[in-house]
Amino acid sequence: MKISIASYSFHGLRGADMMDVFGYLETCKYRYQLDAADIWNGLIGRDETAYLQDSFLKKLREALAEREMTLANYHADGCHIWEDDAGQREAHHRSALAHLKAAAYLGAKTVRIDAGGKGQVWTAEQFDLIVKYFKEYVQFGLDHGFKVGPESHWGPELVPDNMERLARAVNHPGFGILMHIGHWENAPEEEGDRRLAPWAVHTHVDARITRTRLEPAMRALIAAGYQGYWGVEHHSSKNEYAEVAYQVAEVRRVLEKIRLETETKPA
Repeated sequence: MKISIASYSFHGLRGADMMDVFGYLETCKYRYQLDAADIWNGLIGRDETAYLQDSFLKKLREALAEREMTLANYHADGCHIWEDDAGQREAHHRSALAHLKAAAYLGAKTVRIDAGGKGQVWTAEQFDLIVKYFKEYVQFGLDHGFKVGPESHWGPELVPDNMERLARAVNHPGFGILMHIGHWENAPEEEGDRRLAPWAVHTHVDARITRTRLEPAMRALIAAGYQGYWGVEHHSSKNEYAEVAYQVAEVRRVLEKIRLETETKPA
């Protein structure tokens, strides 16, 4: 089954210095029996000048290979495209390029870099720059075997109109959205999921969705042709091992239910 666990799910343990990225890989492989990683750069470290060094990335790539794990998604905070200060924008651009190179080296299948901006709309200036940089990023991704795009995460990205407009403006086979299922504003969550499903290349499934509408949400995405990983993400920072286990079990249950239905359906 194509299931992963967003490493942010263990940010409480990370904050308590009880987990690092190598412990996370052990946890996914042997506690949850998964063959995919879903790495948030905040779990790797706080200083990207250290964790983006070749020496560290080599250790991380070897750790993935040793456990025979796919890097389903690499999601990078701190390098979103738009910042009001021009100097910060340029610094974020350099950081984004470094993360993309790291993702390529690690064999990532998808990469999330946020668009940036505040509130619920992008200005024309903001939108033009976001489209420009995403076109650069997605071409790099296509050249290196992965897809790149934003998440329904924060700011204007939470509005389905904005994300659909962005996807159509970038208009590139290397573009894809990390759909945080049901995480939308200014539209019913089912509508946001449905409208952006054609561009979804990875997902995050939080505890609320797990408890309220997991099966219909997953069925809707599958019906739209979704073939990516189902990325469990937990946010409470409490009781993380058990809470993640519950969410993973529910995703497995739904996928198995759908598989059995498909196999027993008359030809």
